[in-house]
Amino acid sequence: MTELPTYTRSQLALRNGQDKPQIWVAFKGTIYDVTESRLWRNGKHYEHWAGQDLTEELADAPHTAAVFEKFPAVGVLM
Repeated sequence: MTELPTYTRSQLALRNGQDKPQIWVAFKGTIYDVTESRLWRNGKHYEHWAGQDLTEELADAPHTAAVFEKFPAVGVLM
C-alpha cells in the first residue's frame, strides 16, 4: 500500500470547495476527498464546512464513522 502524503491544517483548509475545487475533510488524522458527494456541494454539509477536521463533530452526527469508508483517503493530517 502506498503511503499517503501529509498535509497541514492550513493546506486542508484550502480544500474547502471554494478556495480550491477539492472538497476534503479530516477524521481521526486521515483526510478524505468528499468532492463527489452530493451532500458536500459547495463545501458545506448541513452546519459543517469542508477543509476542517471533523473528528469532534461526529458525536453530533446522525451517522457513524463508517460513512468515511465511502470516500477515498487522500492524505494524513499533520
